[in-house]
Amino acid sequence: MNKLLKLTGIVFLFGLLILVRLFEADLFYDPLLTFFKQDYLHSKVPDVEFGKLMLHTAFRFGINTLISLLILYVAFKDKGIVKFSSVLYLIAFVILFSWMAWLVANASPESNYNILFYVRRFLIQPLFVLLFLPAFYYHKQKTN
Repeated sequence: MNKLLKLTGIVFLFGLLILVRLFEADLFYDPLLTFFKQDYLHSKVPDVEFGKLMLHTAFRFGINTLISLLILYVAFKDKGIVKFSSVLYLIAFVILFSWMAWLVANASPESNYNILFYVRRFLIQPLFVLLFLPAFYYHKQKTN
């Protein structure tokens, strides 16, 4: 694959991640979006439909993960990297999703919402691809 086609594919896929972010309010149920845009440290977590929130969070994580894995595949053309990344994404999902569920279920006015904010951020934003791209690039450079 020539470099221009590879770069075009990666830019297109990052564009898809941007579109997911731009239309997040329309695509996903997440009352925490507006909550965290306000002065959330002095507010009470809004009432949420727990099951619906968790389902939409999982769905969003899945979309971001799929696009991120495609980015890694286009960038490196290495199924081993994609498989390894898939395992890392799965482990991260299980840990972070469970933690978020517990935090949402046990939120109280005395809670420190910063932890919920950051755990949720790792689930709804494609942050891992920003870590994996340079890590795998560096690994490829070291092994070649």
